Amino acid sequence: MDNDAVPDYEYPDYDPVAKKINREIIPPCDPTADDRLYHICISAISLVVMVILAFLARRTKAGKQTGLPGLLSPVNFLDHTQHKGLAVAVFGVLLCKLCSMVILPNPLPFTTEAENKQNWMILGVFFYPTLYYPLLACGTLHNKVGYVLGSLLSWTHFGILVWQKIDCPKTAQIHKHYALFSSLPQIACLAFLSFQYPLLLFKGLKGTEKSNVTEDLNSSYYSDYVKKLLKKKKHMKIRISSTETPKLPQRIQNALKAYIYTPEEAFRFPLKLAISGVVSFIALYQVGLLLIMAVVPSLQIARMGVDEDIANVLAGFRIVLSPDKHEVVRIVVYYMWCVEVCYISAMTLSTLVNLTMFMRSMVLHRSNLRGLYRGDIYNVYNCQRSMRASGPALVCWMGYTSFTAAHVCIGMMVQTMVFFLCLLIAVFLIVMPILHGQNLILFQILWSMWPFWLMILLAVLFQHITSRFCFIKRKSGTRDLDNRGNLFLLTYLLFPVNVLIGVLLAVWRMIITSLFNIVHMGRMDISLLNRNVEAFDPAYRCYAHYLKIEVSQSHPVMKAFCGILLQSAGQRNNVVQRSQDAEEGIQLVQQEKKHSKVSGAKRARGHWQLLYTLANNPSLVGTRKHFQQGAAAESFVNGSLKGSKKEAEAAVCN
Repeated sequence: MDNDAVPDYEYPDYDPVAKKINREIIPPCDPTADDRLYHICISAISLVVMVILAFLARRTKAGKQTGLPGLLSPVNFLDHTQHKGLAVAVFGVLLCKLCSMVILPNPLPFTTEAENKQNWMILGVFFYPTLYYPLLACGTLHNKVGYVLGSLLSWTHFGILVWQKIDCPKTAQIHKHYALFSSLPQIACLAFLSFQYPLLLFKGLKGTEKSNVTEDLNSSYYSDYVKKLLKKKKHMKIRISSTETPKLPQRIQNALKAYIYTPEEAFRFPLKLAISGVVSFIALYQVGLLLIMAVVPSLQIARMGVDEDIANVLAGFRIVLSPDKHEVVRIVVYYMWCVEVCYISAMTLSTLVNLTMFMRSMVLHRSNLRGLYRGDIYNVYNCQRSMRASGPALVCWMGYTSFTAAHVCIGMMVQTMVFFLCLLIAVFLIVMPILHGQNLILFQILWSMWPFWLMILLAVLFQHITSRFCFIKRKSGTRDLDNRGNLFLLTYLLFPVNVLIGVLLAVWRMIITSLFNIVHMGRMDISLLNRNVEAFDPAYRCYAHYLKIEVSQSHPVMKAFCGILLQSAGQRNNVVQRSQDAEEGIQLVQQEKKHSKVSGAKRARGHWQLLYTLANNPSLVGTRKHFQQGAAAESFVNGSLKGSKKEAEAAVCN
């Protein structure tokens, strides 16, 4: 092209003389705290800690009942009342280790062979959970010794990691600062553990006298949940304006509430959902960091390395941007800078979309759990489902947290690629041609088809106008069809035009469906398929099964009244123990009668409360005598009793 035809770009700073790219060479760095020696020592220390914890577990009352298997349960994942910080931090450390294990050439610090990386990676998948298991097990016994051991382990992991990063802040891995930035979530999790264990030790929290189940049922959370559930609302008036369309400020407020999660005292997220939330955020950070540091520096180096030879390369493809090679270099550098801006914008957009979807998921999780607690199964699942535990449901429950992290990683990668391509098309085919007034190829094609677009527009407007004013009859507040003969004639005549409109609608439908699925790919709480075939969506199927286990095993109302029954049983045991003391004489007998009366009244009230609240509990249906006799198979729908109230009471009492 001529020099006059070259657009006046505002190029980034470029010096054609300075062709040399000063790329920093990172020498190999061996930290003072050798990683191989450290892992050997910390593995031995972790083994000693596990032996000490096993010995303490056998000495405690809970350990005598359950022994070593009781210790092998690191945390009660079905307890909503326990401290979630320890489990969340350990899972965060594991995810960071998994990410570094995939990127590093040596998955395990014990090995230096890069040939058998897959085999060592398989071994590392099981090694790191075992290595960090004592960090979580130290809080299982609720013992001061466990808190001391947890403090020592967490301080050791945290101190050595920070020491290594200070010694070797730069590495030749992907980017000189990638290893440092990727370890920040791991450092934060270990720092939290290093602070939390001493805090628990300082508070003197002990759990050796009570089992985990008893602690769970004795918590005030479940009783507070029931109190709020049974509390009468002060404003129970009939709202006349409830059927009216809300105004614009109310619509905006409702939209913000649907995407902004506000915590509530009477509702706590299950432990696995809390872990899934933190793990998803860490996975989002790790993937975003990898995509940025693996691509942006390479684009910058390629842009800085452009010289006059690029004109000869383009000429080989019959592309002549300008007869001046220096001007060609400027144009190419400008275009590559635009590509870099598009990529960074796509990464930013993908991160914001995932954060928005994450907040929306939290609101939807709470809504789904509350709905299932009330027994509103159809509105959550759109069909009647059995809320009983099963093998597939248990497998999905175990892997839900891991599946969530994997979907977030894949979803962000796909979103970044799609958004990047869309931005490239928008910038190079729409924005830049408009700004510079050249290469308006897309606009020229669209303008050459103006008769077609005009026909489509007039056909659509004509159908809407005639359907509104000619074919709809309004009379006495009702609506009906009018001029049916003309309506049938117009339907026949517009058939070819509507075929063309249908093609455009099909293309638009494909674009909208693709964008919707790409945006929501990282979410498992909604299905990317139609509601009738949502069972074929493996992610949503896993989420549905996960909710089954949580609701059937951790219903707060069920746990509240089970706690009441355990308290009544404890009071009866106290009465029996007091009756064995013969020195109390007649006063003891009178007190025993009073206690027996009080305990009897509480026992009766507890039985009726249990009957009222647990009559439709799905997890207890299979254990009832009425159900086991075979006559109840037709009387139960999804674990709920049908029939009269007397039949329900008889079935539960049996």
